[in-house]
Amino acid sequence: MYYMETTKKDIRALTKDQLREFFVKQGDQAFRGNQVYEWLWSKGAHTFEDMTNVSKETRQMLEDNFVINHIKVDQMQRSNDGTVKNAVRLHDGLIVESVLIPTAKRTTACVSSQVGCSLDCRFCATARLKRMRNLNPDEIFDQVVAIDKESRLYFDRPLSNIVFMGMGEPLMNYNNVIKAIDKITSPEGLGMSPKRITVSTSGVPKMIKKMADDEVKFKLAVSLHSAIDEVRTSIMPFNATFPLADLRDALEYWYNKTKNIITYEYVVWDGINDTKKDVDALIKFCKFAPSKVNLIEYNPIDDGEFQQANTQALDMYISMLEANNITVTVRRSRGKDIDAACGQLANKS
Repeated sequence: MYYMETTKKDIRALTKDQLREFFVKQGDQAFRGNQVYEWLWSKGAHTFEDMTNVSKETRQMLEDNFVINHIKVDQMQRSNDGTVKNAVRLHDGLIVESVLIPTAKRTTACVSSQVGCSLDCRFCATARLKRMRNLNPDEIFDQVVAIDKESRLYFDRPLSNIVFMGMGEPLMNYNNVIKAIDKITSPEGLGMSPKRITVSTSGVPKMIKKMADDEVKFKLAVSLHSAIDEVRTSIMPFNATFPLADLRDALEYWYNKTKNIITYEYVVWDGINDTKKDVDALIKFCKFAPSKVNLIEYNPIDDGEFQQANTQALDMYISMLEANNITVTVRRSRGKDIDAACGQLANKS
């Protein structure tokens, strides 16, 4: 019996058409598939029992054939600044983390796309976990639904923005991330505007070009941190495989296809990328397409090798970028006291 349980298919892996087909094969009507699809995606049903406008016999039949591998928020922590961090348990017992970041005007969900990470950035806690597996589209979708509920509960407003900046490299799980975004933006799902979604990548050139070819409507952010190859490779070793020339070529392709501004995420570290030479290289890298630079406050992950640069270095970046007509913002980190800030996910949980 237990073996039978584990071989049942997750119903959310089926498209709407496949669900309609399934009901027809069962001798039922196709519209029943639409009803169930709506329960799964628009209404976020966790169990077949939740589907109150479906007959008891039908619910039992679904129970016999399928499972709903719903996530479970295992632990929720709230920061002094209002940030909420969820430890999310997946159906196979693995854990990922997602974060709700509130500001005066918006609430943003920071969601994970992999258990662990495929890449090896030396300043990031998540990178220290080996990649266990990619998340399925429904597991990504569920994180957003959970955070939307928390946003309504704690801040009295629906979720306004989503960033793929949690655990994992989204472009290394491209197909599932795209499917999840389709569900999130679909009127049959959460109906959010793709313009409110940002996918942040450490820079996988081939996949950036694919995104451009697929004419995606969401925004792109690149975790850059240095525009000098040797420096970037020393902190983000995969840069040796995907060097800056290839990344720039892909981003140029992206801009020419989409005409969307590129955001660079950039941390300034003491003794690593805090000189005028580093800023000059960044300015040169930014020039080929309209872009903006988010300077991010660094959150230590305990071993002391990476330390936030001093204020003078940050001021130098700001004044030189602005002098070259490059938009720059300084992003203060939220949720540091619960290890929910950028780069800290999976640090202590």
